Amino acid sequence: MLARIVVLPGDGVGPEVTSAAQAVLTAVASAFGHQFTFDTHLIGGAAIRRDLPPLPPDTLTACQSADAILLGAVGSPEFDSRPPGQRPESALLQIRQRLGLFANLRPARVWPGLENAGPLKPQVLGRTDMLVVRELTGGLYYGEPRGISEGQTAWNTMRYSRPEIERIARVAFTAARARQRRVTSVDKMNVLETSRLWRSIVTEVAAEYPDVRLDHMLVDSCAMRITLAPASFDVIVTENMFGDILSDEAGAVVGSLGLLPSASLGDGPGLFEPVHGSAPDIAGKDVANPIGAVLSGAMLLRHALKLEEEAAAVESAVASVTADGELTRDLGGAASCSALTRTIVSRVKR
Repeated sequence: MLARIVVLPGDGVGPEVTSAAQAVLTAVASAFGHQFTFDTHLIGGAAIRRDLPPLPPDTLTACQSADAILLGAVGSPEFDSRPPGQRPESALLQIRQRLGLFANLRPARVWPGLENAGPLKPQVLGRTDMLVVRELTGGLYYGEPRGISEGQTAWNTMRYSRPEIERIARVAFTAARARQRRVTSVDKMNVLETSRLWRSIVTEVAAEYPDVRLDHMLVDSCAMRITLAPASFDVIVTENMFGDILSDEAGAVVGSLGLLPSASLGDGPGLFEPVHGSAPDIAGKDVANPIGAVLSGAMLLRHALKLEEEAAAVESAVASVTADGELTRDLGGAASCSALTRTIVSRVKR
């Protein structure tokens, strides 16, 4: 297979972890007889420092014609005083919207050897293996009107339509069919009108999937249950902000945000990135956990390039290093980002 992958290293530890993921993808290409080309472009603070907008036009153009996009992270404290539209993070909102990436898949599972890595006892954590399906282009993050007035009053709008809810619900139910066949739809219908519409439409869509069990849960109850019984979840589907928060909580439960990959899918090329942020405090120190980015590469293989065997090979390599206790410091280990990457690459080749 020939595939063109656009790489957006971004800020902080982004260049380190995308380099790790690229090295693993290169190893996959060599082992399985594929040809991947990598085209690197600026985004976020890295673009702003070159006097460019957070999402430069040529970056967007390159992404639109790619087979897949690999992103590191965006954000830097030096830009925190800028208006929202001029901060690095605005690039993420723009690229998701411009490419029509409405479905964000965030898996969280317990990897071999990491049963004690999180804050929960192993008997509580169990065999946690959940998938958060987050609606990505609606809700408070995109709703209009929005604004701030003289530093005294601010407002945001949460807005959802039937088509938006139907399409993300179908993504969740389809994913559940390939797993344990359970969907938990999370909302706040006792307070929010958008959540009442959400619950009603998800229930309608569920009728198309009679083999998949549907449960509804309020977001506060869900947040509590993730810490009390995370293994009770299979697929969680929810709106933009709730999904952002709950998936980070799931990452903490299984040991570290550094472990979590994600895939943003929709109308255009898929975008794949680790869930963690730019972590400027550890940038350049070779201590970042590359696993989230490497597993994002596995999701790229599976969802963008339809290479299931290759994706499984990457996941198997990651499982073997965690089982052997080869871990970065966020998981209590001493391995550097580059050393752990080399180990994963060697096991993919093997």
